[in-house]
Amino acid sequence: MNKDKKHIGFRRLSMTTLVAVYVLIMVGGIVRSTGAGMGCPDWPTCFGRLAPPTDVSELPADYKEFYANYRHEKNIRFARYLRFFGMNDKADRIIYDDKILEEADFNPVKTWTEYFNRLMGAAVGFLVFATMVMSYRYRHEDKAVFRLSVFIFLLVGFEGWIGSVVVSTKLMPWVITLHMVLALAIVLLLVYLNFRIREQNFSTVDLRGNSMVKRLFYICLVVMGVQIVMGTQVREVIDGIAADLSYTLRETWMSKMDPKFYFHRTFSLVILGVHIWLVAVILRMGDLPERIKNGGKLIVLLILIEIVSGIIMAYFHIPPFVQPVHLLLSTLIFGGLYYLYLVMMHSKDKIIAT
Repeated sequence: MNKDKKHIGFRRLSMTTLVAVYVLIMVGGIVRSTGAGMGCPDWPTCFGRLAPPTDVSELPADYKEFYANYRHEKNIRFARYLRFFGMNDKADRIIYDDKILEEADFNPVKTWTEYFNRLMGAAVGFLVFATMVMSYRYRHEDKAVFRLSVFIFLLVGFEGWIGSVVVSTKLMPWVITLHMVLALAIVLLLVYLNFRIREQNFSTVDLRGNSMVKRLFYICLVVMGVQIVMGTQVREVIDGIAADLSYTLRETWMSKMDPKFYFHRTFSLVILGVHIWLVAVILRMGDLPERIKNGGKLIVLLILIEIVSGIIMAYFHIPPFVQPVHLLLSTLIFGGLYYLYLVMMHSKDKIIAT
C-alpha cells in the first residue's frame, strides 16, 4: 500500500472513531435526561432479543420478576469485586437496596431510545476494533500508535462491561459517573492518537520552554477536569430528584438542589476567566499560525455557550434537550483544549509524517 494512502486512511478512521465517540456521549446524555436508561433491563440484548419488542403484549406476564432476578444475580457477582477492593458499603447497597430490584413498566419509546444508544455503542466498538487492526501497520514505524490503539480497544471493552453494570444496578449514580469518566478518558486517548498521526512541526516556534503558557494550560486542564467531575455529581443529584418524582414536576427540581449545584455554577466563571487569560497570552504571540489562535478563540466561545446552556437549565426547569448538549459541550471543550495543548507543547516531537 502507498505510504501516503496508508496515513490518510488511518487518519480518517481515527477521526471518524473520535467523532463517533462524541456522538455516543451525546446519545447517552439523551438517554439519561429522558430516563430511558432502563428501557432495556438486560445487556447486551434488549428483553432477550437482538431487536426489542414494540408492545408489552410481546413480553411474558412475569417479565418484571424475571429481569429483576436477572439483574440481582449479576449484582451479586459485581458486589464481590467491590468487596475485594474494600468497597463494602457500595456492595451492600447494590445487594440490599430494594429499589434496585423494582422493575419499571415497559415503555416502547424508552426501550427504543436505549436500543439506539446500544447500536451507537456497537458502532463505536467496531470502529475502535478497526482502528486497532489498522494500527498494526505502524508497529515498527511508531510503536506508540499501535500500543495506544490496543489500549483504547481494551478500555472500550471495559467501558462496555461497566455499561452492563449500569443496567444491572438500575442506573446507580456513582456507576453512571464512572461510566462517564471512562468515556472522557477514551476521548482524551483518541485525541492524542489523532494528534500523533496528524501534526508535524505544526508550530513555527518551539513553545515547550514557555513556562507561562505551560502553567496556564495545566491550570485550564485541571479546572476543566474538576468542573466536569462536579458536573457529574450535580447530575447524580438531578437523577435522584427526577427518579423520586418519576421525571415529572420539573419546575420543582431546582428548589431541591444541594450546594454542589451552586458551587458548580459559580465555578463556571473561574473556568471562563482562566481560559480567557490563556487565549489572551496566545494571541499576543504574533508568530503563531492563525489556526492555533482560532482554536483558542473557539474554546472560549464553546465555554460561553456552555454557560448559556447552564443558565437555560437553571431558569427553564432543566429542559431534557439541553442536558445532553451541556454534556457534549463540556467534553468538546476538554478534548479541544487538550489537543491545543499537544500542538503547542509537543510540536517538535517525533511523530508520523503526513
